[in-house]
Amino acid sequence: MTAENPTPVPNRRPVLLLVTGPSGSGKTTVVRCMLERLPGLARVVTCTTRPPRPGEQDGVDYHFLKPEEFERRLREGDLLEHATVYGHGYGTPRSGLVRQLEAGQDLLLNLDVQGTLTLRRLAREDRLLGDCLVTVFLTPGRREELERRLRGRGTDPEEAIARRLAVAREELRYATECDYLVWSGTIEEDYRRVAAIYEAERWRRHRVPLP
Repeated sequence: MTAENPTPVPNRRPVLLLVTGPSGSGKTTVVRCMLERLPGLARVVTCTTRPPRPGEQDGVDYHFLKPEEFERRLREGDLLEHATVYGHGYGTPRSGLVRQLEAGQDLLLNLDVQGTLTLRRLAREDRLLGDCLVTVFLTPGRREELERRLRGRGTDPEEAIARRLAVAREELRYATECDYLVWSGTIEEDYRRVAAIYEAERWRRHRVPLP
C-alpha cells in the first residue's frame, strides 16, 4: 500500500505524530501536505494569541484567541502545554486531544520546540500520551537555507529575522530529544520522509495487538 492509502491496522493504538523544528524549517508546510494526502490523520488545532497571517483561518490553522481568553483557559487547566514565543501565547487544548486519542483517531500536531519538550515530559507520566506520542524534528541542513526561508516569507522585519535565527540556533540543541531527525529538502522530500515515519509507527509492536 502507498503512504496515501495506508494498510489498515485493526484494533491498534493511535499515533500522535508531533512535527517540530525552528521557525522556517518547513514544519507547517509538511503538516499541510500530510493532512491533504493522508485521510486517516486529523490535525490538532492549537491556540495562539498572535494575529492571523495572510490566508490563515480561525479554527483551521489555529484558534486565534484574545490574551484574556487564553489566560482563562490556562487558569482552568484546559491547555495541555503552553509557551510564550516572540511575545505571543501558544497552547494545546487538552480535552479535544485526549478525547480523539481515546476514540482511536491518529492525530497530527505542529508545535514549537519548547512545547514539544513539555509534551515529551508529560508523556513520561501519562500512559495515553506515552503510548501514542511520536516526535519528529525537521530542520534545514544549513543555517543559510534557514535564513533564506525566513527572508522569503516577506512578513518579518530585519530584527525579527535576526531574533528567529538566534532562537533557531538554540533550538537545534534539542534535536536529539526527538524520536526522529529529518533534514528538510524539497516539499515533496519532506512529505515522503515524514509520511514514511508515520506509516512505520502505525505498525510498531506496542500498537498492534497480537492475534
